[in-house]
Amino acid sequence: MGGNKGMLSSAFSFGYAGYSLSLFPGTAFAQSPTNIFDPAATPAHSAYGLSMLVLSITLVIFLIVGGLLLYALIRYRHRPEDSDHEPAQIYGSNQIELSWTVIPILIVVMLFLTTTRVILGTEAIPKPDSAMDVTVIGHQFWWEYRYPKLGVVTANELHIPISDPAKPTPTYLKMSSADVSHSFWVPRLAGKMDVIPNRVNTMWIDPPQPGLYLGQCAQYCGTQHAKMLLRVYAQTPEEFAAWVSQQKRPAQQDFAGNTAAADGQTVFMHNACINCHTISGTVATGRFGPDLTHLASRDTIASGPIENTPENLRKWIEDPNTMKPGSLMPAMHLNDHDLDVITAYLTQLH
Repeated sequence: MGGNKGMLSSAFSFGYAGYSLSLFPGTAFAQSPTNIFDPAATPAHSAYGLSMLVLSITLVIFLIVGGLLLYALIRYRHRPEDSDHEPAQIYGSNQIELSWTVIPILIVVMLFLTTTRVILGTEAIPKPDSAMDVTVIGHQFWWEYRYPKLGVVTANELHIPISDPAKPTPTYLKMSSADVSHSFWVPRLAGKMDVIPNRVNTMWIDPPQPGLYLGQCAQYCGTQHAKMLLRVYAQTPEEFAAWVSQQKRPAQQDFAGNTAAADGQTVFMHNACINCHTISGTVATGRFGPDLTHLASRDTIASGPIENTPENLRKWIEDPNTMKPGSLMPAMHLNDHDLDVITAYLTQLH
């Protein structure tokens, strides 16, 4: 999925959703939005520092072991003048055995203590009063986001304000699952956090720069685990306030001059759609599927892998399994007219 840049870069690059992820910051690959070596928030910086420490130690070990092996291969290679009798046998060295036992133990203990310090240091930071609270609920195979202080509910695309280091405003995510185990992972913002039924786990993120940060469910949760993507939009305070204002508005109800949209609303409200989806201000109050009140304001559908266009939306409504096999949304078996007018209706829900 990602490109390559010679054999070395190819060996250390990974694909994700059309992007490449590289272990080499400073190269073209470092622009990947899923690069764990390009941290953009405090928890990710802590994980990056720990990763570099581990990589440095393992690199030293690799060089020492590789150097000793190379030395042994060259120093003790067979030569024509060597006799054919078996060389002298050495049956052990207490000093060597002690060193290769004690040194690894010390390294493991040091890494354990360092990792513990990073974990505790991240979790022990007191939550400021200015923090943004978001409730995250994992579903097969999409994400639900609730802003309890703001009265906003959305799906799959998480919007958060940036955090000024001079006046931190981190976003705290309280996570649980509605079905099976999931894992919330946006590499540039923080480490992985399990999303488990009947349990609430908490993590926080504080990107100081606006931008789009991508991630993915990192725990196998079923057929479409690979397409349960994450999109986090870090916005300036003004942009975030404008987004919140838009999300608080009720769903559009007046479709004067747009007969197709008006007919689509009628068809939608008289089908099983209302049993699974919510559209504020209407009789649609389902909770099984994503909230569609402002569907047209989202960049993607189906939890990230599909661009939100009228054509894709119509195809999705017709039969989701053609675009996302294993999706729990059933095909509605609507005729062409109903598909057209429902699509027209949903594309007006900004």
